[in-house]
Formats: sequence, C-alpha cells, structure tokens
Amino acid sequence: MSVAYCLCMTEGILLFSAEGTIFCFKSRKNKVRFHWLCQALVLIAAAVGLGFILASKTVSELPHLVSWHSLLGFSTLTASLLQAACGICVIFHKQLRLSPSPARLKLYHATCGLVVYLLATVTVILAMFSDWFQATVKGIGWWVFAMLPLSPATVVMNQITNAYLLRNKMTS
Repeated sequence: MSVAYCLCMTEGILLFSAEGTIFCFKSRKNKVRFHWLCQALVLIAAAVGLGFILASKTVSELPHLVSWHSLLGFSTLTASLLQAACGICVIFHKQLRLSPSPARLKLYHATCGLVVYLLATVTVILAMFSDWFQATVKGIGWWVFAMLPLSPATVVMNQITNAYLLRNKMTS
C-alpha cells in the first residue's frame, strides 16, 4: 500500500507538472489516461493490501482499527474512493449533466486530491511508529524513512496550489 500511495499516486499527480515526470507525455489526453492508470493502480494495490491486512488480523485474532495508523489508513482509502468518483465526474461531466463547470470540477478534484495525498502521507508516516517498523529500522535509518514521504508531499502540494488554487484565487 505504501508503494502504491508513495509512488503511483505521486507519479500520477506529477504528470501534470510543468517540470514533467519520468514519462514524457506531450499531449494532455495521454497524461490524463496515464493519470487514470496510476490512480487505478493505487486503488487496486490498496484493496489488495487491505485484503491481506484483514486476513492477517483475522488469522491472528487481533482487533481491527485500533491504531491511529489503521484509522487514518481506512479514512485515506475511503477518501481515495471518493476522489476517484470525483475524477469520474470531471471526465464525464457532460454525460452526467453536472451543473458545475468543468473548470470548477477540476478545481474540486485537485483540492480533494491534495487532501487525499496529504492523508496518505500522514498515514505512511504513522506506519513508521508501529512496533514492527521500529523494531526493524533503528537509528538514523528510521529518521530517513520518516522524512522520505515529506519531500514528494511538498512538491505535490506546491504543484497543486500553483496550478489550481492560486491561479483561481487571482482570477476570482
């Protein structure tokens, strides 16, 4: 789940940055398609991860949703599903006959996406406070892993605020 949220979601968002990404898509149509693919992979990997977690907890007879990581992780997964629905509304706004303009829907999608991304980042950081992680990774390595998700989160937050939020505030 961490790989899905940290790599696939990040890459799917950074496709639209001015600096570009590791993939060199020129057309917006191809960027949108790859964005869909990356975000779908996030949801699939998260669902598979959730399945393994539920199976493991059931076999071990451990309680579900008792840590901050699990509660926030469940919230992140729920928000991701809602965000996917919001993305579908952006793509199919004409067919769904939605009243907000496409530009307004994109703004909502970007803003909600930022919230989902930040939830995912906090969830990943909370995982590093688990007993298993702290027993496995010690010393300076723990701090490196703890700080690692913050760098892409800053880049994504900057990209979304520059691309949508600040531009729309100036034109309003």
